[in-house]
Amino acid sequence: MRYVVGDKVLQRIHSEFVKTVKIAVIKGLLDDLLQQKVFSTEDKDSVMEKGKIKTDMARCLIDMVIRKGERASRIMIESMMKRDPDLCPTLGLIASPAGVGELLP
Repeated sequence: MRYVVGDKVLQRIHSEFVKTVKIAVIKGLLDDLLQQKVFSTEDKDSVMEKGKIKTDMARCLIDMVIRKGERASRIMIESMMKRDPDLCPTLGLIASPAGVGELLP
């Protein structure tokens, strides 16, 4: 299965991600980004400080990843596909079976 990637893609799905992502997925993404050395402990803590409101956590997470660029965006999208595969088609991260759309280089 091929999927779209990149910070431009995260910008496009920003609003829907903030509305639909689950708190457990946010926490898992944070763990994955920390493990892949995309986020520092301070970055993770910064997102978790927004923990009282899920949408604030989601917004903070996606904004930080977008600012970190293509590699960070790619890692987050790959992690989302593993942690919440049902969310990815909703967000348009999975290309059509014909392979139309931006693809991994």
